[in-house]
Amino acid sequence: MRELDLFDEDSSATLFRDVIMLALAGFVTLVMLLLPHINPKALAEEAAKSPGNLTVELRWPDDINADVDLWVEAPGDRPVGYSNKGGRVFNLLRDDLGDTADLTGLNYEFTYSRGVPEGEYAVNVHLYRNPAKTYPVPATVVVSLKRPGSKTAKQILVSKLELTHQGEEATVFRFNLDEKASLVSGSVNNLPKKLRNKKT
Repeated sequence: MRELDLFDEDSSATLFRDVIMLALAGFVTLVMLLLPHINPKALAEEAAKSPGNLTVELRWPDDINADVDLWVEAPGDRPVGYSNKGGRVFNLLRDDLGDTADLTGLNYEFTYSRGVPEGEYAVNVHLYRNPAKTYPVPATVVVSLKRPGSKTAKQILVSKLELTHQGEEATVFRFNLDEKASLVSGSVNNLPKKLRNKKT
């Protein structure tokens, strides 16, 4: 009789453990399924945040082995490019040399600003080297602005151009921002302005 009672107690304990483990596994599965849906809006906003107030991006075809350089100038500051990667306002985040020492296979350069002082900004593109001898080299430049107090950047300018010879420096944009970091109407132009060898 005692053996039978002992057997019933073991099977009850085993059954209880199995039920508890199944309930726990179900709860963990439910949490795993709900986790990505807890706050997708906050995740989307985090992904859209820009590292600086004013960002300038340069892109050219990945299959062209060319070293195209981005140069930017903020009001009252010296030009920022491959030989001067940081100023008071702008920083060059990526200096792309084409296929040289490039593990990504992508051709792009990127700058960002800390703050947006009032005045004129200039953006140039310079074809430093083109060992592929592929001409013209098409390039796209995008300027995005994140106004103070905003969490996301908004594209304000975009331009496509073609570089036709090594050593060419082209002014893509010159534009003014006012004291509220708004683009001044009628201020956008591409009047030539040398930035690469400018002494300040």
